[in-house]
Parts: sequence; C-alpha cells; structure tokens
Amino acid sequence: MGPETVSARGRFIAFEGGEGTGKSTQARLLAEALEARGIAAEITREPGGTPGAEAIRDLLLAPPGEGWTREAEALLFAAARADHVARRIRPALEAGRWVVCDRFVDSSRAYQGGAGGLGDEAIRALHAFGSGGLRPDLAVLLDVDEAQVARRLAERDGETSDAIGGRGETYHRAVAASFRNLAGADPQGFAVIDGTGEPQAVHARVLEALAPLLPAEAS
Repeated sequence: MGPETVSARGRFIAFEGGEGTGKSTQARLLAEALEARGIAAEITREPGGTPGAEAIRDLLLAPPGEGWTREAEALLFAAARADHVARRIRPALEAGRWVVCDRFVDSSRAYQGGAGGLGDEAIRALHAFGSGGLRPDLAVLLDVDEAQVARRLAERDGETSDAIGGRGETYHRAVAASFRNLAGADPQGFAVIDGTGEPQAVHARVLEALAPLLPAEAS
C-alpha cells in the first residue's frame, strides 16, 4: 500500500513532556518508523511548523525588552498554533498523512495554564477559538526522572537555554506535575511512556502504545 492511500484521514500524534524528556528524538523516530511502514508522515513542532508560527517562536523563546506577561505569552502560543493548525496540520490530516508533532496544546495547558497559573479553562478557550479545539488522536507523554533530565539538558544546552527552558526548578516541577495531572484526567487521550533509557528502547514503548491506531497490515 502506498503512502497516499493509507486512509481517508491521517492520524495526529503529539509528543508531550517537560524540557529534556526526549520529545524531538522520539518524534523523529516515530516519523521514520511510519514511513518505513508505507505510512506518509509529517514531523513538525510547536511553537512553529509554518513561517508565521516560526516567527512567533522566535519572539517567545527570545522575547524583546522585558519579556511577555503571562497572558501575552499564552496568546502568542495560541496564535502560533492557530496558524499551524490551519495551514499545516489540518491539510495534512485531510490528505491522509499522519502528523507527528513535538508539543501541542497540552504543553500550553501544562506550562501556561498549570505552572503559569492562568488555569486550564483559559487555555482551552483560546484553543477552541484559535484552532477549533483540535485534539491529537493520541498525546504521548514522556515521563523521565529529574536526574536524567538534568543530565540531558546539561549535554544539550550547557550553560545556555531559552526564555522558557531557563526558568527555575520550581516552575519545571510544576510543569511536570501538570502534565501528569492532565494525563491522569484523560487516560484515553494520553499514553504515558517511561522515557528513561536509550532512545530505541523508548521508541519500542511508543510503538507498543500506538499499535491500536496503526493499520492492521502495518502493525
């Protein structure tokens, strides 16, 4: 079966988690595994994925002047996502391609809504207005212990980090707790994956969680 004929509508998978949990690596490995099975897949990220959303990403990760208020930050994330959904994600899904995204709305719910104190209702309202409330078919939450995350971030970033990644430990612990709460409240929408260990071992766990969504001939 060729990539263009897999299904009438593609599947949407989002990788979620805090800094250094391996989302980008696992998104890439999944997209490669899908293509190897003859399933057309696009890999993208948030904030970003379109020219407009990438421009907003630059504003968010390296804010001008004194930076953004909590509310302005949430609005910028929602604006980037609205463009991403309208111009890339929905068209790809409607064309039958799978979309594998490094972060989606649950990151805003955990970072701005939970750790940032804006509340889940506000973030979901922005998402309903900007992106029609689009949900992934599955949100894959990579859960990694703090010690391994710290090692990964030291290897990846050294002494530098962006405006959000560089926030303090208390903030990032609150983000992790928010993600776990979101997943616990929606066990059908989330797959919580142990993200410790080598990337290929984590990838195998991801594929196991995704097995119900894969076409029978590809599983």
